[in-house]
Amino acid sequence: MTHQPSEKILAKAQQWRTLIAEQGDTWTFEEAQSHYQSIYADEPVPIAWLPDETNVAQANIVQTHQSLGITSYADFYQWSITQKSQFWETAIQRLGIAFREPYSQMLDETSGPEEARWLPGAQLNIVESCFQAPTDRLALVVSDEQQREQRWTYGQLVTLTQQVAAGLEALELVPGDRIVLYMPLSGEAVAAYLGIIRAGMVAVLVADSFSAIELERRITMSEAKLIITVDAYQYNNKPLEVYQRVKQANAPRSVVVADASSNLRAGDVRWSDFLKDTPTSISITEPYELISILFSSGTTKEPKAIPWTHLTPIKCATDGYFHHDIHPTDVVTWTTGMGWMMGPWVIFATLMNQATLALFTGSAASASFGQFMQDVGITVLGTIPSLVRVWRNTALMERYRWPVRVLSSTGEPSHAEDYLYLMWLTGFRAPIIEYCGGTEIGGGYLTGSVVQPASPATFTTPTLGTELRFRDEESGTLASSQAGEVFIVPPAIGLSQKLLNRDHHQEYYAGMPTLDDGRPLRKHGDNYLILGEVGDTAFYRSRGRSDDTMNLGGIKVSAVEIEKVVSQHPAV
Repeated sequence: MTHQPSEKILAKAQQWRTLIAEQGDTWTFEEAQSHYQSIYADEPVPIAWLPDETNVAQANIVQTHQSLGITSYADFYQWSITQKSQFWETAIQRLGIAFREPYSQMLDETSGPEEARWLPGAQLNIVESCFQAPTDRLALVVSDEQQREQRWTYGQLVTLTQQVAAGLEALELVPGDRIVLYMPLSGEAVAAYLGIIRAGMVAVLVADSFSAIELERRITMSEAKLIITVDAYQYNNKPLEVYQRVKQANAPRSVVVADASSNLRAGDVRWSDFLKDTPTSISITEPYELISILFSSGTTKEPKAIPWTHLTPIKCATDGYFHHDIHPTDVVTWTTGMGWMMGPWVIFATLMNQATLALFTGSAASASFGQFMQDVGITVLGTIPSLVRVWRNTALMERYRWPVRVLSSTGEPSHAEDYLYLMWLTGFRAPIIEYCGGTEIGGGYLTGSVVQPASPATFTTPTLGTELRFRDEESGTLASSQAGEVFIVPPAIGLSQKLLNRDHHQEYYAGMPTLDDGRPLRKHGDNYLILGEVGDTAFYRSRGRSDDTMNLGGIKVSAVEIEKVVSQHPAV
């Protein structure tokens, strides 16, 4: 590991920030990149963004740790893992989680860390925590490639969610029944998702890009009794015939977002006819009741069926509050779909933090998306590296001015040069919060923050409340900050504690090392390299999966390194 002299690297970062303030808005990307490379020649951690006094003073992280009498982020993180009960109780209080019955204690570890029980005795429905903003505040804005826009206030979204729950009851479905959502991340998808949970039922999320065969496979696995879908929608200027695949999959009875001219199967019902105004009571239950089933990709074997409970959204919203610094004044978007974990994640992280969720149902690799970002006023943007590469190669987004203050990235290995370009699109005013986690975590375990320096394509901190250990490849030793394979130290809210079609212990704990005090380590399977340290901040870069390497002439080569070489080839 390279230990950077803090004064030297921070002086260069201040020089870079001064140049940006003076000339950044007039630079082409090539000019900005040239200055950046000149300043940071041969530096392993080139810092592209520094938090200023305003960032720090207004950050949710700082306001929270100062209220606790803690003076630094480093101390706050240590407190969050040594005093886990107190940290998660603080997060719950900051988020204003609504309980119908209070919990008897925060954490019960009687059965050990692997089987720890959070919030025993509590009664709640997490949907109530999504609707604590003023009813007239804008909750949701949705646009498509034809720039047709829909808007819902929090009050209107509550009503629509209740209409979904009433519609489900009218179809004689009962709590515990499983309902597939096979549709883009849209206003109807948000209302359907929350309405299903409100009614005590389980939303089964399937990506609408999946084939009829894969859809049928997941319907069978989940034993779903209903599917909510769309007839078709426009993506990349082409109609996606979603309902056609539903019919090919021999799906059960379906609710279809469709116009009056659409030809539906016998027994299927249009969304407009499905919604009911009949009053219904919200399903109140214990924290471990299922709300969702999500699936791993299943490219090599049967996909893992991963359950989310009423606890999981607390993890989503906590990471959104602390690491993405979401405030009620923010407008948040993520370039994702309803079938992937960042779909439900962004719903909970936005609404539970009382912000506005903005969704674009078309291709984000289009000028329409750039116009949407500008017109809606996106302040928090989450995306994926392959999309940023398209933006850079096409220069599609360079004509727009985005008011983004926080960028985030997940889902794929990122490239430093592309991510310097992404920061350039915002005038270097926004840090990129790298965010690595998984469906079975409900969020991230390694990320960044708005109170630490940002260097493109690097991580700077474990998520608050998440304790990690890294195993050195050569010595096999375990440490809290070093290069190597990462393990999670349970418990933490969000960590799955069962799978619906696999042995959870075998998947995550069997054969894993333990700490000296006997605590088990949970496998995640990622490898990291530490590029260097600046002050008390370590900069990590992903080296791909620990179970995804090839030994070439005695040298381990990861999929990330292979992908980096291949993706740079002009023929790819």
